[in-house]
Amino acid sequence: MDGDSSSSWDSDDEYEKFIRRMNPPRVVIDNNSCPNATVIKVDSANKYGILLEVVQVLIDLNLIIKKAYISSDGGWFMDVFKVTDTDGKKIETQKQLENIKDCIRKSIGEGSFEPSRSRSVDFMPSSSDHTSIELTGADRPGLLSEVSSVLTDLKCNVVSAEVWTHNARAAAVMQVTDEETGSAITDPQRLSKIKQLLCNVLNGNNSHRRAKTAVSMGITHKERRLHQMMFDDRDYEKSDEDNENEHCRPKVTVVNWFDKDCSVVTVQCKDRPKLLFDTVCTLTDMQYVVFHGSVDAEGPKAYQEYCIRHIDGSVVNSEAERQRVVQCLEAAIERRVSEGLKLELSTSDRMGLLSDVTRIFREHGLTVTRAEVSTRDGKAINTFYVRDVAGNSVDPKTLDDIRSEIGQTVLQVKGNSDELKSPQESSTRLLFGGLFRSKSLYNLGLIRSYT
Repeated sequence: MDGDSSSSWDSDDEYEKFIRRMNPPRVVIDNNSCPNATVIKVDSANKYGILLEVVQVLIDLNLIIKKAYISSDGGWFMDVFKVTDTDGKKIETQKQLENIKDCIRKSIGEGSFEPSRSRSVDFMPSSSDHTSIELTGADRPGLLSEVSSVLTDLKCNVVSAEVWTHNARAAAVMQVTDEETGSAITDPQRLSKIKQLLCNVLNGNNSHRRAKTAVSMGITHKERRLHQMMFDDRDYEKSDEDNENEHCRPKVTVVNWFDKDCSVVTVQCKDRPKLLFDTVCTLTDMQYVVFHGSVDAEGPKAYQEYCIRHIDGSVVNSEAERQRVVQCLEAAIERRVSEGLKLELSTSDRMGLLSDVTRIFREHGLTVTRAEVSTRDGKAINTFYVRDVAGNSVDPKTLDDIRSEIGQTVLQVKGNSDELKSPQESSTRLLFGGLFRSKSLYNLGLIRSYT
């Protein structure tokens, strides 16, 4: 009996491989049919996760998806995407067009794509040139400063990082190297010490949900992992404060079409880059398959509709499950929403730079709500979204003081400056800023000051 089952499984697997060989992925790019966008058509044998894989390639190439038509019912995947560059223009150069084709083909052309899940492995090098550290825990003012201070003290250089906060939770993927060698950290005892100290920092507020530290194996797609980490950390669970702000949430509905044997998910919210990736990523993590769908983001608002089923073919089968899908999609959309004043730091990279900059933010009563840290050719290009510790807009005087300390040309305000306080609001900053600075984590005896 077991032998017959194994033989049947192997036969099915070989048949799928044969189908893929006979029908390799086909990517067609059309720059003529649409006046304001480049049209990308993808045809391939279907496999689980293929939609996410294609969308991930498009967002990694910094393409803005304006419209999409999704069809992957049965054994075939046939999707159409209308895309522009970040300036809203068509992709014109032949080199760029060929690169898009090659990246999509390489992504979906070989093997079976299985979206990676969280791996509860202790510290291991994720590549030959850096160690990738993953952190999840309760959010609080100054957390990024404390984490980066610990890493600096342990002679770990942060070469890239991405930090998200949502619903009082925080998640970070940080790629670090050894200060002396510039390569991955592999010593088990040293890695164990890093893990222990970071856990102490993340658990510093005695949250009822313990912090987690781990490392992804292989090459880590930071945004992909952040969605998985926050999903696993249940950041979608609403607090009382969240319930009071229902009117600010995206509009997500889930209904069953029994005559079509599917569940239909609709999403309406303000458009922004990477929105399609965020929703598809979450549906995939929840083990749903999108077999039909449409996306329209040509205006200020985005409209998405998906026909979904579980991997086993069943529909959303209870009110509790329906509510969970709604909450998880709302959370996926909100995680990347940039709350706070956008600041961009551009300067020569050096050991401890992230620790120094975030310490200055902390000492001036600011907290980081989201961060993107990168180094290119010896230069650090970091983006921070900051608010004061009470969650309010930034005092212009505080911003001037910070920029004077870091460097006016080094730290610049980007995007909309509406997140600066009006003069009448500025007097409240002293109360909260002074309160926070007097109760820093190092005064509680968890770590030393690192200043």
